[in-house]
Amino acid sequence: MKLASYADGSRDGHLVVVSRDLTQAHYATGIATRLQQVLDDWGFVAPQLEDLAVQLNHGKLRHAFPFEPDKCVAPLPRTSGWAVLDADGGVQRDVGQFSAPHQPLRAPAEGRPALAAIAGDLAAASDPAAALDALRLLTLAVDWRIAGELIVTQLAPLAVTPDELGAGWAAGRLQARLHCLHNGSRQEVRDIDAQPGAALARLARLRPLRAGQVAGIALGALDLALAAGDSLHLDLKTAEGAGLFGAIDLDIAPDVQ
Repeated sequence: MKLASYADGSRDGHLVVVSRDLTQAHYATGIATRLQQVLDDWGFVAPQLEDLAVQLNHGKLRHAFPFEPDKCVAPLPRTSGWAVLDADGGVQRDVGQFSAPHQPLRAPAEGRPALAAIAGDLAAASDPAAALDALRLLTLAVDWRIAGELIVTQLAPLAVTPDELGAGWAAGRLQARLHCLHNGSRQEVRDIDAQPGAALARLARLRPLRAGQVAGIALGALDLALAAGDSLHLDLKTAEGAGLFGAIDLDIAPDVQ
């Protein structure tokens, strides 16, 4: 299933289920209003959302409406823990507040994309297989930094269960392509090969993870010199070109000096 959170004036937004083709959505009211509620009681709530998603995909929900990514906040706006694991074994931790996929920046910054793995409860010292069983959802994240200091982390509009990832998901490994448009021109297409279970196991090596904690698998810094007035479009897609999580669209304010 594909999940998003619509802005509603609250800190966490309102949970919606999104159709597989990203054209329709339906509020999850009556099942859960926030994604954290789903993560806290996954075994009971997730099957109900799956049923809703099946009905939505078959056009059987009378109150479905067109999905509008511009109305989304981050699918999980707050988390008890966000940590990015790099290829060298380093871990960078943050408190875990995520901004909307279209939130503008006030200053040019360095972008560091990551595949974000959202976990259920996971015991300390769990092996990668157990960690993979605790994987609930995946999405795309970008840390934005100025002089090495994190200023904001954006999430793509959708958080999706692994079964929605297509042929690129096999044996706990995601193979996909990160597409980057800078000021409307294609800048880069980067092949991605990530193992979320291994990342969650690394994060839980010394301490347990609580439902809703997020491990980011670093995908390498964007080789871009962003300036005032620039725009950036990031989208993680299958090898066939189908979008997985919706796009992160960033504008940098034109009045930055």
